[in-house]
Amino acid sequence: MNTRANSLKAKLGYGVADIYGGGAFLIISIMYLYFLTDVVLLAAWMAGSIPFVGRVWDAITDPIMGRIVDRTKSKFGAKRFYLLIGSFVASITFTLIWINVTGPDWFQYVFYLVTFVLFSTGFTIVMVPYNALLPDMVTDYHLRGQYTGFRMIFSAVSAILGGLIPNIIINNFGGGTSGYLWMGVIFGLIFFTAIILTFFNTWELPQKSEAIEEKKALKHSLTVFKNRAFKMYLGIFLFGQGSVDFIMALVLYFLTYVLFQGDQYILVMAGVLSSQLIAMFLYQFLLKKHSKKVPAWIGFPIQIVATLAMFFFAYEGASIWPIVVLSFMLGFGTAAGTVTSFAILADMADVDELITSQRRAGTYSGMATFSRKIANGIALGLVGLLLWVVGYDGNLDIQTANTVMGIRLMFIVLPVIFVLFALYFVYKYPVTVEGFAVLRKEIDRRKGLRDDVITEAEKTLCEVMTGYAYQDLWKKDNAGV
Repeated sequence: MNTRANSLKAKLGYGVADIYGGGAFLIISIMYLYFLTDVVLLAAWMAGSIPFVGRVWDAITDPIMGRIVDRTKSKFGAKRFYLLIGSFVASITFTLIWINVTGPDWFQYVFYLVTFVLFSTGFTIVMVPYNALLPDMVTDYHLRGQYTGFRMIFSAVSAILGGLIPNIIINNFGGGTSGYLWMGVIFGLIFFTAIILTFFNTWELPQKSEAIEEKKALKHSLTVFKNRAFKMYLGIFLFGQGSVDFIMALVLYFLTYVLFQGDQYILVMAGVLSSQLIAMFLYQFLLKKHSKKVPAWIGFPIQIVATLAMFFFAYEGASIWPIVVLSFMLGFGTAAGTVTSFAILADMADVDELITSQRRAGTYSGMATFSRKIANGIALGLVGLLLWVVGYDGNLDIQTANTVMGIRLMFIVLPVIFVLFALYFVYKYPVTVEGFAVLRKEIDRRKGLRDDVITEAEKTLCEVMTGYAYQDLWKKDNAGV
């Protein structure tokens, strides 16, 4: 086995960039809506629309970035080149969104919308090539799982940093607008360091790619949705992560206005995040020998039980300790969704290669990143809209009974619905350990590297994974070329 690919340094070097990928996303999910409604004092519907509109912008930038990555030639490698550039852009744009401006509501709205769009663009520049990097670094199924495990461990570390440290920084720097800005500056520097470390400690294997005419580019990107495995992957990814988005976006509101224990935020988040870290290590061992669906089969049911159990403690004056225990359980579920999603994403380029005869890791990463951010924008936008519908007012220290009930239901019911959908797509996802082996064998046959004959059972398995008839595989036309 390749010594470099199997080294601890390489696995750590690859995974560390997710301190940005996981950390920035988590901080935005937990704190940005609250920052806009309770610090800037924008109306809830205006605050919620900012991430939603910003994510619509990603409908343009993410697929474009995926195509750019696939067409880039650089001595650093197509993906690593953008990690180098993105390390600077990402750190600066993350800081910008926490700057406080005063003035009319429309002026504040435009300012925060523009800065959020800039942040989202910076996130795209880093995460699209980063998500596309692993398939072009490592080809072994289980070794990819190990790399994903290390990435998820860093993601859990970033969750601890992003879930606990911002609140401490904000309070130590006086709270309010100055505290949030200092938090942005400090985390901007942390994110820069993480991304640049990945740039220096990764590599790319040589890959053949073909230039796509710009007029065919949109069609080229949309063909990924004909890939059956990718559609099932999106179901797992978007519904699993969407359940987390609702929890994180509402946790401050839930603690502050339902339990009246906002000062227990760090304790509750410590429960979630510590269990996530433990779960990442446990799931890492499972990924070495078992299907990438196993973490989801374990974690999602735990998440459902823990979330529903919070109904019994969601009232003013309830003891915080049952909530902490349930939050600890919750972390095992949220970690499972993340691990499973990113583990199987690395296999999408291989499924697509059998379909198209092309290597389009960047395109798949771009469409996956775009889909994830759109889902996150919809989740935050929906939370903002529903807060407005139930009468939430950031100027009030005590909300109305209807508002409190609305927050309680959103915090518990919406995540459970999303996890149930995610479980359905886990069940339908077709690329197993055995299926991946057949996939790689068939690709090698198509390349002339094997001369054995495919069996009927293997043909059927290829069709189930790709969604294409066997005779229609390995055609450039399938990529819209």
